Order: sequence, then C-alpha cells, then structure tokens
Amino acid sequence: MTKTLGSCDCGGVVFEITGRPGPVIACHCDQCRKSSGHFWASAAVAHANFAIKSDATLRWFQSTDVVRKGFCRGCGATLFWQLDGMDRIAVAAGALEMPTGTELDKHIFVAEKSDYYVIDDGLPQAAQFDLDAGEPAK
Repeated sequence: MTKTLGSCDCGGVVFEITGRPGPVIACHCDQCRKSSGHFWASAAVAHANFAIKSDATLRWFQSTDVVRKGFCRGCGATLFWQLDGMDRIAVAAGALEMPTGTELDKHIFVAEKSDYYVIDDGLPQAAQFDLDAGEPAK
C-alpha cells in the first residue's frame, strides 16, 4: 500500500496518508486566501487513511461554526481544513512529500478570487462549492 508523508515547514507536525491522496482542489474563497496568503490547494483524505504522527506544535482554529483549520504554531503553516461531520479531511497539497501522486483537478470559489491573477490553466472552475455534497455547486 502506498504511503505519503507530509509535514509543516519546521517538522513539528508530521502526518501520513495511506493510499493516494485525492485530487488537489484550489480554493479561492476569502477565508482560504487570508489564511494561506494566496489560494488554498488541498487534497481530500478519508479519516481512515489519515494519521498524525507528530502533533507537538499542532493547533486548531475554529474558523466558522462548522469548519476548523489545523496549523503549526511553530512555523505558522496551515495544514488541515476540516468540516464537521465529514468523513474526510483536506490536507495542504504543499505539505505533502514528493512525489505526491496527485494533481490539480479544479478551482472552486472562483467568484471570490483576488484580482491580481488570472486562472488560465484550462481546469474546471466553480463559482462556489457544495460543502454537503463535497463537490462544486451546480
């Protein structure tokens, strides 16, 4: 079985994914832009395939009533995004060791993207995202 490791910049938080991470989704919403400094690129991983190996500097921030974000208090890296009640966690694509075994699949919340860049990679774009369905809103 394939295993993918990931960590923050300082190594205070280390995690392991069993199997391949899901495809990477780029989220351009206001909250993701503010927490990451650009857009948030993450891969969804089933809780059953995800394990935190070291959490010495892991802290959680409740960003909304139903969403929390995991970050490293040592280096400041935003690592996880978790919606209450979902069977998976979004893991920062940039925190994965290479080769990641995944690729960018789509862009979401493009209606909220910043004005300083253009999305022109030809991938699907959705103005929003249906959190309940776990897919772009129709």
